[in-house]
Order: sequence, then structure tokens, then C-alpha cells
Amino acid sequence: MTDHTAPLPNEDHVSQVPALQLLRNLGWTYLTPREALELRGNRGSRVLLGGVLIPKLRELNQIRFKGETHPFSEGNIRAAVEALEDIPIDGLVRTSEKVYDLLRLGKSLQQTISGDTRSFPLQYIDWQNPRRNALHVTEEFEVERGGSGDTRRPDLVLFVNGIPVVVIECKRPDLEKPMAEAISQQIRNQRTEEIPQLFLYSQLLLAVSKNEARYGTTGTPEPFWAVWREDTDESALDYAVNQPLPVPAKDRLFADRFHYVRRHFDALDQHHRQPTEQDRALYALCRPERLLELIRRFVLYDEAEKKVARYQQYFCVKKTMERISRVGHDGLRPGGVVWHTQGSGKSLTMVMLATAIAEDIPAGGDKRVILVTDRVDLDDQIWNTFRRCGLEPARASTGKNLVKLLQEAKSPIVTTVIDKFETAVATKGLILDTPNIFVLVDESHRGQYGPLHARMRKVMPNACFLGFTGTPVMTAEKDTIRKFGGLIDSYTISQAVADKSVVPLLYEGRYVPQVVDREQIDRWFDRITQTLTKEQAADLKKKFSSTSQLNRAEQKVATIAWDLSAHFANAWKGTGFKGQLVAQDKATALLYKKHLDECGLVTSEVLISAPDDREGDVDILEDNVNEVVKFWRKIIERYGTEL
Repeated sequence: MTDHTAPLPNEDHVSQVPALQLLRNLGWTYLTPREALELRGNRGSRVLLGGVLIPKLRELNQIRFKGETHPFSEGNIRAAVEALEDIPIDGLVRTSEKVYDLLRLGKSLQQTISGDTRSFPLQYIDWQNPRRNALHVTEEFEVERGGSGDTRRPDLVLFVNGIPVVVIECKRPDLEKPMAEAISQQIRNQRTEEIPQLFLYSQLLLAVSKNEARYGTTGTPEPFWAVWREDTDESALDYAVNQPLPVPAKDRLFADRFHYVRRHFDALDQHHRQPTEQDRALYALCRPERLLELIRRFVLYDEAEKKVARYQQYFCVKKTMERISRVGHDGLRPGGVVWHTQGSGKSLTMVMLATAIAEDIPAGGDKRVILVTDRVDLDDQIWNTFRRCGLEPARASTGKNLVKLLQEAKSPIVTTVIDKFETAVATKGLILDTPNIFVLVDESHRGQYGPLHARMRKVMPNACFLGFTGTPVMTAEKDTIRKFGGLIDSYTISQAVADKSVVPLLYEGRYVPQVVDREQIDRWFDRITQTLTKEQAADLKKKFSSTSQLNRAEQKVATIAWDLSAHFANAWKGTGFKGQLVAQDKATALLYKKHLDECGLVTSEVLISAPDDREGDVDILEDNVNEVVKFWRKIIERYGTEL
């Protein structure tokens, strides 16, 4: 007797059909490959379903003029389609950005009504009402390769109003590396000689298998395909997975498949199926409401790269927006702290949040987003990130310029270094008491805790303050959370390591004696030299004995330098890796260099910024006594420039 519930061998049965069934239950209408081709005018080189797009543009768009409603002309409907389909190719990512702008912002078209010619906006997608859009899914979507009669057939493609916005590759779980194979196919298909025209429109790319799934977007390199994690509504997911398709829908789905495949899935419908990782990914990313939100709000272009939010960025923005959308009885909005570990994309999270605030928070004409850092290099980074993402923030060049930007309120986004608020506080009468100012403070665990934070609060007493930090908020620093209004969201180092966003950080406690106790020093020295030969150890001990003549501060530096040298030589030397030692100041850095060289187990170089060379000179006939200045002058004499 045949067991119809036993798994069938190929990816169509194990991955592709289950994906289609789930997508159908999530609201996507199934199109057979033949129907999808017919809706393209039977032209395999085209990827837009013109037979869906054209009538949907008519339905979604109306001109409202002088109290009356008018349809767009057929000429304008054709012009809208041509603008989307015939866009000049200027590199895959650059061209996809132009397409994205059209999808997100729409197109302005001129039309004459009652003798009056004006420009009116036309939208390709109804972002506010996802279910008003035409939602289709097809399989084996055959697209002609450039310059040849050959074709590629992505497993699944999702269309919104006939526009292919999601491409999915399905793989069997018994392959050696199903994700690597699926991602490789997605990347291959984007090449110039393949089917790049499909990926001009795609916003989300998925690689799925029964037990795992990854996602990216156009141009995403393989290492950056990510896992989506969230606390799913298990009952809703279970219902979507186990809801049997109506018979007519089954008839269409299985019409071109062998009869045994239909019998297999009919039998499965009689049993409860546990959701798989593939199900979870499709449910999380491809529900129409979630998908359109991701496309509209969480896709951005960072210079030459297209990026889509990772799950921690998405949920951080969602939590923050939910929090600051509430206005208290005093008319103020609650702030808070976001702790996302370094390497998690914190700057891009700030860009996404600032965009959401600018577009979605209802407020008056005085609404502004101010991004504050405590260092010039961080201000550079934030400003450049916003500029690369298509936003043009105003940058405060001086304290006076900051005052001007704050007073004029012409720029919706302003970046500044926090010390420029000194001038703002000193400006008589400068109080911005509107609650519609949102202050995003980067690296908020540092200077912003104390007087500098107070200065910002004095200038903007009713603003909403949002702190971002990549450093763990320790117990002693809980005051930061209180100052900003509570913890909004956290993304820890362990989460980032699990997601492969960062490499693991390994900590090893090192004990170095800080007192001159000969017996204690000898025990410590024997320990750090136990992996060396007797001759090497004796030589080092002879050199090290001279440190007893040093003052207490330099003894500490010398002891640490010797411990570090022995540890690095034993654990890392010859591996190709390097080490980095951070000193408290420039003079101490030179001391470390001195004692590392005396030890002789490692080579090292000093990297410092230029010192104040006005110090240390007492006589034109004598050398400068400041060691840092002396070191710097030697470097300049050797290399001739600070660059």
C-alpha cells in the first residue's frame, strides 16, 4: 500500500508546492506559467504583466480637480507603463533605484481638464491599502536571457499590480548546501548576460528550503543574505499552513503535475502539519501588509548598494514609532534608548527611523529631526550615510550655524556635534519649546549623559530625545536610560553572533601584578614564559630585570607590555592575524612601544594624531623634552607629511 504522506523526492514537492499553498492562503492569487506569459503579451523578454498593470493603474488612480473626479487619459496610462518598462539601463543597482523611486513615489503626469493643463500624481501601488492591489504568484517564470534565445526560470515570483517585486528560489533540504545553491542562482541570474531585467523591479529575494531560509535584495552579496527572526503568531501561522485550498484552486495548481502529486497533497490535508522554517520566513516576509511595508519603508540605497532592513532594524523602528506616536497629557512624547551592538547597522536604523518620523508622524510645519553625535568623525559618518541614502540633511558647521538652522526651521533634518550647543545655550532667548523636535543622539552612552545633555535639554525643553548606543548599558550607566526615558529596544552581541552579523568576541582575563614583589613577579614571569625555550626565557628575564628601576606608572606599562608580548607570541604569532593595543594617551602609547621593542617578541608601530607641537621647547639649542612631540617630528622628517 502506498504511503501518500511520505515526502516526495524533488524540490517542487518538498518546497515549491508547500510555498505556493501557503502564499495562496496569505492572499496571493495563483497564475499558471501559461497565464503569466499571456499577460506579458507572450513575450518572454518582458517581465511586467501588462495585462494586470494597465487596468490596475486605471482603477487605482483618479484625478481630483476643482471638486470633480476625472480618469487619467489612456495616453497617460501608457506613458506611466512606458516610464516603468522602458527605463534606460545604467547599471543594475543604479537603474533599480530609479525604478524604486517610481514605485514608491509615483509619477507626475500632465493632463488638460476643462482647458486647464496641470501635473497630477499617478501611483503604481496603493501603499495605504495593500489589499486594493492585485496580488499574484506564479511559478517557473520563464524569462529570456539577454542576447540569446535561452531562458531562466525562477521558481516563484510575486507580483503587485503586475510588477515582479519578489523572486524566490526553492531547494530540497537533502542537498549538501541548499541555501548556498539557491543564493548562487539568485546572484547568477542578476548578471548582464542573464535576466537582470527581472531584478530591476524585485525588492525582496528569498532562498528557501524546508529547514532554513535567507533573504536579500537586488545586488546583495552572498555573505549578507540574512535570517529573519521574530516571535510569530503561532495560531495564525498554523492556520495559514494547514488551511486546505479550495478545490478550484487545487485544480489550477496541480493541473500540469502528475496525478500522484495531487494525491500526495490531498492526503497531507488530512493530517496536521507543523510549520517549517520555510513557512515561517514566507509568513513573516510575504504577507501583503508586511511585504509592502518592507518595500516602502525599509529598502534604501546606500551609495552603490541596495539594502533591505534586517529584522532588528525593522522591529526597532516599529517599536520606536509606536512609542513616540503617543502624546502625553502634557503634550510631550516619550523618548528612550536603543541599544544595538556595534556592527548591527545602527546608522542605517537611524536613517530608516528619521525617514519614518519625517513621513508618518503628524505634526506641524515645525517638525524636525536633529541627529547629534559627540565626535566630528561620527558626525561625518551619519551625515554621509543620510546623503548616500538620498536624504540631504543640513550640517551645522559652527555653533552659530547650528543656531541659525534651529531658528529658521527650514531643514527637516539637521546633523551636529553636541559641543556646538554651547553656542546655542549662550544665545540669548533661544528656546525651542515645540514638542515636534526629535533628537536622535548617537553613541548616547558617552558625553550626552552629563552637562552636554543638559545643554540640549535647555535649548529644546519639550523635544523627544532618542538615544542610540552600540555599547552595553552597564549597571552603573542605567542613568542614561532614565535620562532618555526608558529602554526601547536591544540587540545584543550574542544575537548578532547568532545571526552572523558580527564575529564572536572572545574575552580572556589577564592578571598582571601591579606591585613590586619579587616572589610574585617571578611566579608571573615563569607563567608567561613557560612556552619559551630556557635561553629565550633567560634573555627576557635579564631584560625585564631593568624595569625595577622604573617609576610605578611605567612599571605598570612595562609589565603589561611584557605579558601582552608573551601571550601574543604564544597564541597568534605566525597566524597572519594582528593585534591592537589602545593606550590612555599618546605618551603612554610611546611607552608601550618602548617596552614591546625591548621584549623583542613582537613588532609594533604607533598610530597617533598630531600633537600640539607648541609644547616642550625651552631653548633653541636643546631638544624638545616632550617625548610625543619628539616622536612626531621624527615621523614628519621621515615621511614629510601628516597624510
